[in-house]
Amino acid sequence: MVDPSDDYRRKILVVEDEPAILAGIKDNLELEDYEVLTATDGQEGLKLALESDPDLILLDVMMPKLSGFDVLRKLRENRIRGSVILLTAKKAEEDKVRGLKLGADDYVSKPFSVVELLARVQAVLRRTDPPKDPLKNVRFHDVRIDFQKMEAFKGERALTLTPREFKILRLFVENPGKVVSRNELLDKVWGYDVFPTTRTVDNHIVKLRKQVEDVPSEPKIITSVRGVGYKFNAEVRIDDEEGGAS
Repeated sequence: MVDPSDDYRRKILVVEDEPAILAGIKDNLELEDYEVLTATDGQEGLKLALESDPDLILLDVMMPKLSGFDVLRKLRENRIRGSVILLTAKKAEEDKVRGLKLGADDYVSKPFSVVELLARVQAVLRRTDPPKDPLKNVRFHDVRIDFQKMEAFKGERALTLTPREFKILRLFVENPGKVVSRNELLDKVWGYDVFPTTRTVDNHIVKLRKQVEDVPSEPKIITSVRGVGYKFNAEVRIDDEEGGAS
């Protein structure tokens, strides 16, 4: 059940072309006090996602007009920060892997139970909830990040970061100078109910280095600790609300 003490009502977009499944998901989410938007094809779903910026999107893979993969790709290209749970065919293992690589946060295989779906929804939203005292604007080296607006710049150049890359950077800037293990990254960024490997973490770090390092092949900010994980070496400066660094 959604915490009644939380005055922010989560918005969920459900994109599903089977009317019975769509109605069932919508009814059960509304019983949990989520605000629910619906779409019956990929094109309509993409339009609603871009217009409404939902907290979470339940996205069927097999849909008319645009597939779930096409929608997901376009969402990430447009830097939509909402989490995505894919609804996949039960035995389509390649769909699950492809979706995670495109930036999905989780998946649920059809047919699924309402209990499982709600648990997945709650788990993903819990991982993406802002902390009570959110870290908003930070600077390190020549990089500026606004975690609230999900915007980042290196000098004057805007960086294109996925929601998961923002989560990784947040974990690093909250632990400057400390070794963050691959398992800790998997736990706090992906969660235990998803099945990425430590190699997945390494691939994301390579991508991050290309964004924030002066020379990605010779990293100074995010360095490797052999056999363990990574260390964030930059001095982190927190900006106040007026934009001044402290």
